[in-house]
Amino acid sequence: MLEKIKETTSYLQDKTSFQPEAGIILGTGLGGLVSEIDIVYQLDYENIPNFPLSTVEGHKGRLIFGNLSGKRIVAMQGRFHYYEGYTMEEVTFPVRVMKYLGIRYLLVSNASGGVNPEYEIGDLMVLNDHINLLPNPLIGKNHEEFGPRFPDMSEPYDHEMITHALSIARKHNIRAHQGCYAGVTGPTLETPKEYGYVRIIGGDTVGMSTIPEVIVARQMDIRCFAVSIITDLGVPGRIVKVTLEDVKMAAEQAEPSMTLVMKELLYLLQTGH
Repeated sequence: MLEKIKETTSYLQDKTSFQPEAGIILGTGLGGLVSEIDIVYQLDYENIPNFPLSTVEGHKGRLIFGNLSGKRIVAMQGRFHYYEGYTMEEVTFPVRVMKYLGIRYLLVSNASGGVNPEYEIGDLMVLNDHINLLPNPLIGKNHEEFGPRFPDMSEPYDHEMITHALSIARKHNIRAHQGCYAGVTGPTLETPKEYGYVRIIGGDTVGMSTIPEVIVARQMDIRCFAVSIITDLGVPGRIVKVTLEDVKMAAEQAEPSMTLVMKELLYLLQTGH
Protein backbone atom coordinates (compact mmCIF):
# COMPACT_ATOMS: atom_id res chain seq x y z
CA MET A 1 0.00 0.00 0.00
CA LEU A 2 2.83 2.39 0.84
CA GLU A 3 4.17 2.20 -2.73
CA LYS A 4 0.70 2.90 -4.17
CA ILE A 5 0.25 5.92 -1.90
CA LYS A 6 3.58 7.36 -2.96
CA GLU A 7 2.85 6.64 -6.64
CA THR A 8 -0.52 8.42 -6.45
CA THR A 9 0.97 11.33 -4.50
CA SER A 10 3.74 11.77 -7.10
CA TYR A 11 1.18 11.69 -9.93
CA LEU A 12 -0.95 14.39 -8.26
CA GLN A 13 2.07 16.55 -7.46
CA ASP A 14 3.22 16.33 -11.07
CA LYS A 15 -0.25 17.13 -12.39
CA THR A 16 -1.03 20.00 -10.05
CA SER A 17 2.12 21.30 -8.31
CA PHE A 18 -0.32 22.27 -5.54
CA GLN A 19 0.34 21.91 -1.80
CA PRO A 20 -2.95 21.83 0.14
CA GLU A 21 -3.16 22.76 3.82
CA ALA A 22 -6.56 21.18 4.46
CA GLY A 23 -8.53 18.27 3.08
CA ILE A 24 -12.32 18.17 2.75
CA ILE A 25 -14.50 15.07 2.25
CA LEU A 26 -18.05 15.75 1.08
CA GLY A 27 -20.85 13.30 1.88
CA THR A 28 -24.08 12.23 0.18
CA GLY A 29 -25.83 15.17 -1.48
CA LEU A 30 -23.24 17.55 -0.04
CA GLY A 31 -21.13 18.34 -3.09
CA GLY A 32 -22.41 21.92 -3.39
CA LEU A 33 -19.55 23.34 -1.32
CA VAL A 34 -17.50 22.85 -4.48
CA SER A 35 -19.21 25.88 -6.03
CA GLU A 36 -17.59 28.02 -3.32
CA ILE A 37 -14.07 26.82 -4.14
CA ASP A 38 -11.80 28.84 -6.40
CA ILE A 39 -10.80 25.76 -8.40
CA VAL A 40 -7.25 25.51 -9.68
CA TYR A 41 -7.26 21.84 -10.74
CA GLN A 42 -9.84 19.06 -10.81
CA LEU A 43 -9.30 15.42 -11.67
CA ASP A 44 -11.80 12.59 -12.08
CA TYR A 45 -11.09 9.66 -9.79
CA GLU A 46 -11.00 7.34 -12.78
CA ASN A 47 -7.92 9.17 -14.07
CA ILE A 48 -5.98 9.00 -10.80
CA PRO A 49 -3.73 5.93 -10.37
CA ASN A 50 -4.83 3.52 -7.62
CA PHE A 51 -7.94 5.56 -6.72
CA PRO A 52 -11.21 3.70 -6.19
CA LEU A 53 -14.36 4.96 -7.95
CA SER A 54 -17.52 6.33 -6.36
CA THR A 55 -20.46 4.06 -7.17
CA VAL A 56 -23.14 5.79 -5.11
CA GLU A 57 -25.65 8.30 -6.46
CA GLY A 58 -24.92 11.74 -4.99
CA HIS A 59 -21.13 11.21 -5.06
CA LYS A 60 -19.58 12.86 -8.14
CA GLY A 61 -16.12 11.28 -8.06
CA ARG A 62 -13.77 14.24 -8.47
CA LEU A 63 -10.68 15.41 -6.62
CA ILE A 64 -10.59 19.20 -6.53
CA PHE A 65 -7.64 21.46 -5.73
CA GLY A 66 -8.24 25.13 -5.06
CA ASN A 67 -8.66 27.95 -2.58
CA LEU A 68 -11.43 28.44 -0.04
CA SER A 69 -11.50 31.08 2.70
CA GLY A 70 -7.87 31.91 2.04
CA LYS A 71 -6.81 28.31 2.53
CA ARG A 72 -5.30 25.91 -0.03
CA ILE A 73 -7.55 22.86 0.01
CA VAL A 74 -8.03 19.51 -1.67
CA ALA A 75 -11.64 18.31 -1.70
CA MET A 76 -13.12 14.90 -2.40
CA GLN A 77 -16.44 15.39 -4.18
CA GLY A 78 -17.65 11.89 -3.39
CA ARG A 79 -16.22 9.38 -0.95
CA PHE A 80 -15.91 5.60 -0.74
CA HIS A 81 -17.80 3.27 1.57
CA TYR A 82 -17.21 -0.20 2.96
CA TYR A 83 -20.66 -1.28 1.70
CA GLU A 84 -19.58 -0.66 -1.90
CA GLY A 85 -17.32 -3.69 -1.56
CA TYR A 86 -14.12 -1.74 -0.99
CA THR A 87 -11.63 -2.79 1.65
CA MET A 88 -11.00 -0.40 4.51
CA GLU A 89 -7.57 0.17 2.98
CA GLU A 90 -9.27 1.42 -0.20
CA VAL A 91 -11.88 3.47 1.67
CA THR A 92 -9.18 5.39 3.53
CA PHE A 93 -6.56 5.48 0.76
CA PRO A 94 -7.33 9.11 -0.25
CA VAL A 95 -6.77 10.35 3.31
CA ARG A 96 -3.28 8.88 3.35
CA VAL A 97 -2.58 10.48 -0.03
CA MET A 98 -3.84 13.84 1.29
CA LYS A 99 -1.42 13.58 4.22
CA TYR A 100 1.46 12.95 1.83
CA LEU A 101 0.32 15.98 -0.18
CA GLY A 102 0.74 18.07 2.98
CA ILE A 103 -2.64 18.56 4.69
CA ARG A 104 -2.70 19.37 8.41
CA TYR A 105 -6.49 19.54 8.82
CA LEU A 106 -9.28 17.25 7.62
CA LEU A 107 -12.89 18.48 7.45
CA VAL A 108 -15.52 15.81 6.84
CA SER A 109 -19.27 15.99 6.19
CA ASN A 110 -21.94 13.30 6.15
CA ALA A 111 -25.67 12.74 6.02
CA SER A 112 -26.92 10.79 9.01
CA GLY A 113 -29.97 9.59 10.89
CA GLY A 114 -30.74 11.35 14.15
CA VAL A 115 -31.44 9.11 17.16
CA ASN A 116 -31.29 11.90 19.74
CA PRO A 117 -34.92 12.96 20.32
CA GLU A 118 -33.86 16.63 20.50
CA TYR A 119 -32.69 16.60 16.89
CA GLU A 120 -34.77 17.65 13.88
CA ILE A 121 -34.32 17.00 10.15
CA GLY A 122 -32.01 19.69 8.75
CA ASP A 123 -30.12 20.23 12.01
CA LEU A 124 -26.32 20.06 12.07
CA MET A 125 -24.41 17.94 14.55
CA VAL A 126 -20.72 18.64 15.12
CA LEU A 127 -19.01 15.39 16.07
CA ASN A 128 -17.24 15.34 19.43
CA ASP A 129 -16.86 11.54 19.55
CA HIS A 130 -17.75 8.40 17.66
CA ILE A 131 -18.60 4.73 18.14
CA ASN A 132 -17.03 2.52 15.50
CA LEU A 133 -19.20 -0.46 14.50
CA LEU A 134 -17.28 -0.88 11.22
CA PRO A 135 -14.10 -2.93 10.73
CA ASN A 136 -11.16 -0.88 11.97
CA PRO A 137 -9.12 0.49 9.03
CA LEU A 138 -5.85 -0.03 10.91
CA ILE A 139 -6.23 -3.83 11.01
CA GLY A 140 -3.34 -5.42 9.11
CA LYS A 141 0.26 -4.46 8.53
CA ASN A 142 1.29 -1.14 10.05
CA HIS A 143 3.81 1.05 8.27
CA GLU A 144 5.89 2.98 10.79
CA GLU A 145 5.77 6.18 8.76
CA PHE A 146 1.96 6.25 8.95
CA GLY A 147 2.05 6.56 12.73
CA PRO A 148 1.76 4.38 15.84
CA ARG A 149 0.42 0.84 15.77
CA PHE A 150 -1.97 1.78 18.61
CA PRO A 151 -2.96 5.42 18.09
CA ASP A 152 -4.59 7.29 20.96
CA MET A 153 -8.22 8.21 20.28
CA SER A 154 -9.02 10.26 23.38
CA GLU A 155 -9.58 13.30 21.13
CA PRO A 156 -10.66 12.07 17.68
CA TYR A 157 -12.21 15.46 16.85
CA ASP A 158 -10.32 18.67 17.49
CA HIS A 159 -11.74 20.60 20.46
CA GLU A 160 -10.71 23.99 19.11
CA MET A 161 -12.45 23.39 15.78
CA ILE A 162 -15.58 22.14 17.58
CA THR A 163 -15.72 25.33 19.66
CA HIS A 164 -15.22 27.54 16.59
CA ALA A 165 -17.90 25.70 14.59
CA LEU A 166 -20.55 25.91 17.30
CA SER A 167 -19.81 29.61 17.76
CA ILE A 168 -20.18 30.20 14.00
CA ALA A 169 -23.51 28.34 14.00
CA ARG A 170 -24.83 30.42 16.91
CA LYS A 171 -23.77 33.64 15.19
CA HIS A 172 -25.81 32.71 12.11
CA ASN A 173 -28.78 31.22 14.03
CA ILE A 174 -28.09 27.76 12.61
CA ARG A 175 -29.50 24.87 14.65
CA ALA A 176 -26.40 22.90 15.61
CA HIS A 177 -25.61 20.38 18.31
CA GLN A 178 -22.51 18.48 19.32
CA GLY A 179 -22.65 14.76 19.85
CA CYS A 180 -21.57 11.23 19.08
CA TYR A 181 -21.79 9.58 15.64
CA ALA A 182 -22.14 5.80 15.38
CA GLY A 183 -20.73 4.24 12.22
CA VAL A 184 -22.34 1.09 10.79
CA THR A 185 -21.64 -0.88 7.62
CA GLY A 186 -24.94 -0.32 5.78
CA PRO A 187 -26.17 -0.32 3.10
CA THR A 188 -29.51 -1.04 4.73
CA LEU A 189 -31.00 1.79 6.72
CA GLU A 190 -31.57 0.89 10.35
CA THR A 191 -34.48 -1.04 11.82
CA PRO A 192 -36.35 0.58 14.73
CA LYS A 193 -34.51 -1.67 17.20
CA GLU A 194 -31.16 -0.84 15.61
CA TYR A 195 -31.89 2.86 16.03
CA GLY A 196 -32.76 2.11 19.64
CA TYR A 197 -29.53 0.17 20.12
CA VAL A 198 -27.44 3.05 18.77
CA ARG A 199 -29.15 5.41 21.21
CA ILE A 200 -28.64 3.04 24.16
CA ILE A 201 -24.90 2.71 23.52
CA GLY A 202 -24.45 6.48 23.40
CA GLY A 203 -24.97 7.55 19.80
CA ASP A 204 -26.75 10.73 18.77
CA THR A 205 -26.58 10.04 15.02
CA VAL A 206 -25.90 6.99 12.87
CA GLY A 207 -24.33 6.72 9.44
CA MET A 208 -22.10 4.64 7.16
CA SER A 209 -18.93 6.70 6.74
CA THR A 210 -16.57 9.26 8.33
CA ILE A 211 -15.10 7.15 11.14
CA PRO A 212 -12.63 5.14 8.99
CA GLU A 213 -11.26 8.34 7.44
CA VAL A 214 -10.93 9.98 10.86
CA ILE A 215 -9.17 6.99 12.43
CA VAL A 216 -6.57 6.97 9.66
CA ALA A 217 -6.20 10.76 9.80
CA ARG A 218 -5.64 10.72 13.56
CA GLN A 219 -3.05 7.96 13.22
CA MET A 220 -1.22 10.31 10.83
CA ASP A 221 -1.57 13.26 13.23
CA ILE A 222 -4.07 15.22 11.12
CA ARG A 223 -6.43 17.45 13.11
CA CYS A 224 -10.04 16.42 12.35
CA PHE A 225 -13.42 18.12 12.24
CA ALA A 226 -16.65 16.44 11.17
CA VAL A 227 -20.26 17.53 10.83
CA SER A 228 -23.45 15.57 10.20
CA ILE A 229 -26.58 16.86 8.54
CA ILE A 230 -29.60 15.14 10.06
CA THR A 231 -31.54 13.81 7.07
CA ASP A 232 -33.97 11.43 8.79
CA LEU A 233 -35.02 10.48 12.32
CA GLY A 234 -34.59 7.18 14.16
CA VAL A 235 -36.64 8.23 17.18
CA PRO A 236 -39.56 6.09 18.43
CA GLY A 237 -42.83 7.39 17.00
CA ARG A 238 -41.05 9.41 14.30
CA ILE A 239 -39.55 6.65 12.16
CA VAL A 240 -40.88 6.64 8.60
CA LYS A 241 -39.90 4.89 5.40
CA VAL A 242 -36.86 6.63 3.89
CA THR A 243 -35.24 6.42 0.44
CA LEU A 244 -31.83 7.62 -0.74
CA GLU A 245 -33.67 10.38 -2.61
CA ASP A 246 -35.20 11.59 0.69
CA VAL A 247 -31.75 11.63 2.29
CA LYS A 248 -30.22 13.56 -0.62
CA MET A 249 -33.05 16.10 -0.64
CA ALA A 250 -32.78 16.77 3.09
CA ALA A 251 -28.99 17.05 2.82
CA GLU A 252 -29.17 19.49 -0.09
CA GLN A 253 -31.68 21.70 1.73
CA ALA A 254 -29.44 22.00 4.79
CA GLU A 255 -26.21 22.22 2.84
CA PRO A 256 -25.98 26.05 2.78
CA SER A 257 -25.77 26.03 6.58
CA MET A 258 -23.02 23.41 6.56
CA THR A 259 -21.14 25.26 3.81
CA LEU A 260 -21.26 28.49 5.81
CA VAL A 261 -19.85 26.79 8.90
CA MET A 262 -17.11 25.06 6.91
CA LYS A 263 -16.08 28.27 5.11
CA GLU A 264 -15.88 30.36 8.27
CA LEU A 265 -14.13 27.58 10.17
CA LEU A 266 -11.46 27.39 7.48
CA TYR A 267 -11.04 31.14 7.66
CA LEU A 268 -10.51 31.04 11.44
CA LEU A 269 -7.95 28.29 11.10
CA GLN A 270 -6.19 30.26 8.39
CA THR A 271 -6.00 33.46 10.46
CA GLY A 272 -5.14 31.68 13.71
CA HIS A 273 -8.05 33.23 15.66
